[in-house]
Amino acid sequence: MESTSSWVKARHHIVFLLGLFTALVIAFSIETREYNQVMGNLSFAPSEPIPFRETRVLTDEEYRWANIAWKYFENNYQDNTGLVNSVDGYPSTTMWDTASYLMALISAQRLNIISFEEFNLKMEKALHSLSRLPLVRDELPNKAYNTMTLDMVDYNNQPVEGGIGWSAIDIGRILVPMNILIWQYPKFNGQVNAVLQHWQIPAMTQDGYLWGSRLSSSNTLELVQEGRIGYEEYASKALSLMGSDVFNALKYADYLKLIEINGVDIPTDSRDPAIYHAHNYVVSESYILDSIEFGGDSISKVFAYRVYKAQEARFKQLGILTAVSEDHIDQAPYFVYNTVFSDGKKWNSITDTGEDASAYKTLSTKAAFGWYSLYNTPYATQLIKGVNHLYSRNEGWYSGLYESNGEINKTLTANTNGIVLESLAYIQSGSLLNIGVEVQH
Repeated sequence: MESTSSWVKARHHIVFLLGLFTALVIAFSIETREYNQVMGNLSFAPSEPIPFRETRVLTDEEYRWANIAWKYFENNYQDNTGLVNSVDGYPSTTMWDTASYLMALISAQRLNIISFEEFNLKMEKALHSLSRLPLVRDELPNKAYNTMTLDMVDYNNQPVEGGIGWSAIDIGRILVPMNILIWQYPKFNGQVNAVLQHWQIPAMTQDGYLWGSRLSSSNTLELVQEGRIGYEEYASKALSLMGSDVFNALKYADYLKLIEINGVDIPTDSRDPAIYHAHNYVVSESYILDSIEFGGDSISKVFAYRVYKAQEARFKQLGILTAVSEDHIDQAPYFVYNTVFSDGKKWNSITDTGEDASAYKTLSTKAAFGWYSLYNTPYATQLIKGVNHLYSRNEGWYSGLYESNGEINKTLTANTNGIVLESLAYIQSGSLLNIGVEVQH
């Protein structure tokens, strides 16, 4: 009887322990399954080793290319403000294109195209102007400015009291050179801080996402979530380094949808433009800039290579050199997004309003230079050979070649010439942002 009683008592303990063990197993399996789900979304192994180009000294020809790119900035520099025109001869700029100028200035200094003295003077003047810009709602930079007067303007360079809104993506980009200055050119820390104290960066983030602003149909300012996969993560990285909460904007997995393009699964954004009222462009530029400026991350390196490989596959199938991005063009509609994928269509070419622009498909000079700087491949070499004549020795690099007739898109821009300089600086020195590596004067 005593034995039976002991067994009954023990049985209660055994049942309890078995229940506890089962609960732990279930909890562990749930946690493991959820962990694997998240990691599964983020674990992308390349189908082949990525053939990154090793850093090396530029060839004489490449150095000549860099000097040609700098000509654009010499010709379009506004001495009274220290800013540079976005497009040749047109005194207007955006924060994105101002970032392209600052990155070009940093690249030109590192390639010894300009002296430290010239670099210091030009950077100081540009930062001074950025610290006194009139701001939208006294919070953030307007989408466009007159480079001669610093007035807030619309895209026709007409003054607009109060501005037309801000672009979180553009501001995120200009924070890249700000980070480079803070970490590698500490003499500019005071001026960078003056800019950041003038701008109210927290106004462009909310719940870990990027928020831009625009004029509504009633001409009032409204906030809109900004950024799609590729650009969203790129623009958020500089903000993250500055302590901003961009946790959700940095996550690749939330809206990731892989779509097969010419035999390659490329990353696209699942947010439907018809619902979210923002195009989900997949182009070369965001991945190139992430790689040459930040060095990429474990996910973006794979995504960049896939976007590149899809373009290589199109060339192999159609015989058309392909390096697509958004570009100014020298005829109406004047700005076109040539994409690998956008708005549900492969190799879509559209305007910013979504209108068809397939007649203006181009081989993009900046995209060709970017892929050439990143990858040591036969196709990257073919790309650079396809664009290495698209310049004016005294004006800079043209934007590209039209696919339809092989004619040159003769638009000259800060963004094209800035990315040419960045790409060449990357070949010589690696990623442009190197925390802890101070540039010696």
